[in-house]
Amino acid sequence: MAQTITIDPVTRLEGHGRITLKTNDQGEVSEAYFSVTQVRGFEKFCEGRPYYEMPALMARICGICPVSHLIASAKACEAIMSVEVPPTAAKLRRALNLAQTIQSHALSFFYLASPDLLLGMDADPAERNIFGVAKAHPELGRAGVGLRRFGQHMIELLGRKRIHPGWVVPGGVTQPLEQAKREEILALLPEAYANIKMALTAYKRIAGRFQDEIDSFANFPGPFMGMVSESGGLAFTDAGLRMIDAEGLVLVDNLEAAGFDDCIGEAVEPYSYMKFPYLKSLGYPRGAYRVGPLARLNIASHAGSPLADIEMNEFKKLANGPVLGSFHYHHARLIEILHGIEAIEQLFSDNSILDKHVRARAGVNRQEGAGIAEAPRGTLMHHYKVNDNGQITWANLVIATGQNNNAMNKGVLQTAQRFVKGDKLSAGMLNRVEAVIRTFDPCLSCSTHAYGEMPLAIELLAPDGTRLDLVQRP
Repeated sequence: MAQTITIDPVTRLEGHGRITLKTNDQGEVSEAYFSVTQVRGFEKFCEGRPYYEMPALMARICGICPVSHLIASAKACEAIMSVEVPPTAAKLRRALNLAQTIQSHALSFFYLASPDLLLGMDADPAERNIFGVAKAHPELGRAGVGLRRFGQHMIELLGRKRIHPGWVVPGGVTQPLEQAKREEILALLPEAYANIKMALTAYKRIAGRFQDEIDSFANFPGPFMGMVSESGGLAFTDAGLRMIDAEGLVLVDNLEAAGFDDCIGEAVEPYSYMKFPYLKSLGYPRGAYRVGPLARLNIASHAGSPLADIEMNEFKKLANGPVLGSFHYHHARLIEILHGIEAIEQLFSDNSILDKHVRARAGVNRQEGAGIAEAPRGTLMHHYKVNDNGQITWANLVIATGQNNNAMNKGVLQTAQRFVKGDKLSAGMLNRVEAVIRTFDPCLSCSTHAYGEMPLAIELLAPDGTRLDLVQRP
């Protein structure tokens, strides 16, 4: 790859994405890379910390999905403690994770993706944003804001803070649910239902306009992985992992956190600091797989809630077998929002949610522990080792965005080969290359443990390495 990337302290702190395209003698794209240039730091600088501090520390990795890190980290600590979380605490964690999934999916769909979907891939960049959506489609703009507000407010009610709540701790949660908060959350549900139904109707009305993008946005056969309940339904917090192939055949089933490292390896490439996880039995890169909403809907046989079950049955008719096109991540997110609202209603309608026993206590009973949860973007794994005093001696985090890394790279190549011709880049082409990455809703803060916006640079190189064109976003 004819390029040199210099990483300085600023880039270590702020998200930085780079796409490089190489053309052949006919002006066609032959190679494409999505490079992430931060250095991951959390695993190293948490060494020496007491294990019970890890959930609150790990939540600082990301301001969008801190709850998933809280839960996966707490579960790893509970493996070290050898304790079982009280049933009501498990239900409350499940509800908190669903609330985070709702707000994160609303952010992804309405704020980041809907400008492309509602205004068009080739729309004026000055208008192609959430403000343009609100102007052209005010009812959908309000629906997006409302769904995100619902998820964020619920996190605040349960966890006392909208961002980085400290409510989830090793052994359960710090405080039980109060009746007044239960009633307030239930009262918010009718508006949430109305907003998500509107969004699903709007999406299905316009999805057919994007057949070229559906065909070329990371649309290829390969494995999918995600949590699945004992009955085969959607699961986000307490379940084993399943992996299927492109035909729907099960490759791995009921994979627990303790066996994750035995099954999943992490490859590296010279152009990115983000790792490339893969199924060891298939090897790399053949064993690279996808996670997240699309994977979860492909793996699960049903949602487990009435309205989402109807939507899921309709979704599965998009393909004879697993839905392979990554453009459909958008649709899958909306279905998961609907399921999340229904599941929260189910959980909070049960009086056991008010039980006061919400925390188990213990010390170090094992020197190693792992925990898994489904983050909005896909499977999240935390794995720790401790000494006799309970201090972290080693940690490894396998993040959803990293597990989609190979698929994002393949999607960039597919999209560039479909839309890039000749020696000149257009704004529409740039937007489509960005848009294929947005289908995965990548979180470079999570995957690289940095913070900030993601500058993007796209180079078009001739066969001899000469730069033909450069388009970049500061």
